Amino acid sequence: MNPLPWDDRWYAWRLDREMYSATWNSGLGSKLDGGRRNTPGRRVVYASVDPSTAILEVAAHGSFDALDQEPYVLTCFEITHDASVRIVQPEDVPNPQWLTPIKTSPNQRKFADALLAEHPFVLVPSVATRHSWNLLVSCDLAEGQFRMVSQERFGLDTRLLQEG
Repeated sequence: MNPLPWDDRWYAWRLDREMYSATWNSGLGSKLDGGRRNTPGRRVVYASVDPSTAILEVAAHGSFDALDQEPYVLTCFEITHDASVRIVQPEDVPNPQWLTPIKTSPNQRKFADALLAEHPFVLVPSVATRHSWNLLVSCDLAEGQFRMVSQERFGLDTRLLQEG
C-alpha cells in the first residue's frame, strides 16, 4: 500500500498550540521529552499526511475539549520532491502492538531512532487512526528539504465536544 497521497508536491500537517507555532519545525518538544517514536535528545517533528489525522493525533493526547479551550495553529508544510521518504508498512514493525495506543516501549523508540538516524523523513502508520499515516521529520537530516506553506488558526467544530 502506498500511503503517499502526493503528486508533484508532498504536503504534511501538524497542529500546535498557538504559542509554539513559530517553532513548529524545531523538534524541541521531542528533543526534551522524547515521543512515541524517538528517545529524548533527538529533534523530531511529528506530522500527518492530512489535516484530519493531525487533529486526531493532538486530541488523542488530550481531548477535543482541550482544542476548544486555547488557540491552536494548523501548519501545512511541503517536502521537496527529491527528498527521501522511508515508508514503514505495518508488517515492517517488529511488534504489532506498537501500532496500538499502549504504553510506549523503549524498543519501539529505538526502532524509530535507528530509522531517523538514516532517513530525513519516515512515514509510519498512525496509532490514532490506523488507516492514516504520520510523518516523522529528522530535523538534523531534513534541513533544507521542507518548508512551511501556510499557517492558520484552528477552529474546532464544537459538535465534537461532549455534553456536560
